[in-house]
Amino acid sequence: MKLTTKGRYAVTAMLDLALHGTSGPVPLADISVRQEISLSYLEQLFSKLRRNGLVVSTRGPGGGYSIARDLSEVAVSQIIGAVNESVDATQCAGRENCHSHGRCLTHDLWEGLSAQIEDFLSSVSLQDMIDRQRVQNVSLRQDKVMLQRTYGSA
Repeated sequence: MKLTTKGRYAVTAMLDLALHGTSGPVPLADISVRQEISLSYLEQLFSKLRRNGLVVSTRGPGGGYSIARDLSEVAVSQIIGAVNESVDATQCAGRENCHSHGRCLTHDLWEGLSAQIEDFLSSVSLQDMIDRQRVQNVSLRQDKVMLQRTYGSA
């Protein structure tokens, strides 16, 4: 599998943005604290997400990022693709040179798995993720932790 932390972090950050962006732009610093992802890494990811039309940025006080489209129109596969990740399960990245400069015996198996993963990730939108109760519960817990870090425990 070629899905690395870059793709995972991009999906996580976009989901955080979707959850917290209902009242306006969300600063990357807030996402960084909630998701424990370095701010400089998020800046790199969001630069790619912006170039691919998934987010828009707002400068100045009260600025940050917003999702550029309806949440139901943003598939997880689009987010992963925007940060130049793939879900290719083959060893050869589809070049069919996995075994002595030719196809390996299991190439079709891994190619089929890649297609299934792509189909699945294309069928899941940010809205689908937000609609899951477990995602809501995790988000609430993260918000509480962020408040405790920011204001101390009362």
